[in-house]
Amino acid sequence: MADMIRIFDRSLVRKRRDRAAAGFAAHDFLVREAAERLADRLSDMTRRFPVALDLGCHTGEMAGTLGERGGIETLVQCDLSPAMAARAAANRHPTLVADEEWLPFAPASFDLVLSCLSLHWVNDLPGTLAQIRRMLKPDGLFVAVMLGGDTLGELRSALAAAEIEVEGGLSPRVSPFADVRDLGHLLHRAGFALPVADADTVHVSYGDPMRLLADLRGMGATNAVAERRKNFTRRATLLAAIAHYQRDHGDGDRLPATFELLTMTGWAPHPAQPKPLAPGSAARSLAEALGTAEGSLDTPAPNEY
Repeated sequence: MADMIRIFDRSLVRKRRDRAAAGFAAHDFLVREAAERLADRLSDMTRRFPVALDLGCHTGEMAGTLGERGGIETLVQCDLSPAMAARAAANRHPTLVADEEWLPFAPASFDLVLSCLSLHWVNDLPGTLAQIRRMLKPDGLFVAVMLGGDTLGELRSALAAAEIEVEGGLSPRVSPFADVRDLGHLLHRAGFALPVADADTVHVSYGDPMRLLADLRGMGATNAVAERRKNFTRRATLLAAIAHYQRDHGDGDRLPATFELLTMTGWAPHPAQPKPLAPGSAARSLAEALGTAEGSLDTPAPNEY
């Protein structure tokens, strides 16, 4: 861990979540949307998960969304932010402060681990996934939603154009996010069975671009890149960014904001889980299944020239 790449300033992530905790309910629409999507995944399953962990619980939105889904009897909540964890504890579930990069749970502790819009702030995602895999009981389930690479594309381009125009250079102003194509591989690398990753998009519109910035601040989701500029954004740069946003992305009186939600699903291995067929073990050929003639790759197609 000493040589771990430092993309995010985790202490700053904690401070901003602490600052956002008191007013989080006024800005939690994205977390609630992601929590509902996670809960819907459990609705499609007949399995019950008696002991579950809400990893990165914010102020308890996941607990408030689950209801009876998943058959959860004990839900443990944890968050990087002491202020958010304190508010989540009000719903009477066991709650503690814990860093996703240094999880304090014993192996095989949980039947289910959920994470709602928290893991995109982790520096060592492969390491965190490996820890989660060890925390699960055999045949336990991991489901997480995190922000993907298309998130806030409009804001990124507007800030980049403004900074080049006003300051003559670029700096990291919006956090980097994962790509859905990488997540399945990361789940497999961490030891999960039957890994699946998919992407969906939430589109939000604003009448005032400053309202978007206020929502990001209210979520505790403003820039925490370790290599960010430490000084405040110049007024001229901000005004230029708003102008670019309105001109390049505006639609009448509304401005769009895109949030890409990546969902990861994986199971802790168990002997009873389905196994892929061995190569060459199929009882029927693909040509037979499709009702077509089987031919050689060296045979030209009838109309080939």
